[in-house]
Amino acid sequence: MSNISKEDYLRVIYKSLEDYETVNPTMIAEQLGVSNAAVTDMLKKLTREKYVSYTPYKGIQLLERGKAEAVKLVRRHRIWETFLYKVVGLPYHQIDEEAENLEHSSSDDLINKLEEIMNYPEFDPHGHPIPSKSGKIPKLKKAISLDKLEEKTSGIIQRVNDHSRDLLKYLFDTGLVVGNKITVLEKRAFDNSMVVKVENKQQVISEKISQNIFVEKLK
Repeated sequence: MSNISKEDYLRVIYKSLEDYETVNPTMIAEQLGVSNAAVTDMLKKLTREKYVSYTPYKGIQLLERGKAEAVKLVRRHRIWETFLYKVVGLPYHQIDEEAENLEHSSSDDLINKLEEIMNYPEFDPHGHPIPSKSGKIPKLKKAISLDKLEEKTSGIIQRVNDHSRDLLKYLFDTGLVVGNKITVLEKRAFDNSMVVKVENKQQVISEKISQNIFVEKLK
């Protein structure tokens, strides 16, 4: 990815902090496709400008100014993702890159109009909350990672990690998408893989995949 902007960094830091308590430069570098040195240089700049707090080996945190800016950026990105998925019909793994191209050139008026057209969605196609115009963050439903779901138990997929395009393509191709019901038929102790049924289709998924899917357990 070329021409990585300050805004791209803030959005990725924010997204990472949604999923992990501690975020380090390597995680940011992997998501943006840049070197650790490039991330370190940008973090120094963002620290000087009071967007982030970064202490080597202790992680990255958004300061008030950085969080406010990141929330606006995440709102734009997730509204575009939702529009591209629900209205345009692009698959799971393509909407992130396209949204990234569109978000930088979109006015607030356009973003607000897209939101209105879609009847004010609260979550994007991957299940992550879309900040409102005022910056309010919708509350996530209680969910656990799929690898924690017991055998012979079902759940509804609430969200999936969207850090990897390859992961999203796999999830889309196999029906492991938000809103679908999943049932754990068998858990295999030797490699922690599991046999699951999704929308009446049986398949085997690895532990790594199951750790990136979050479900609301059905009683």
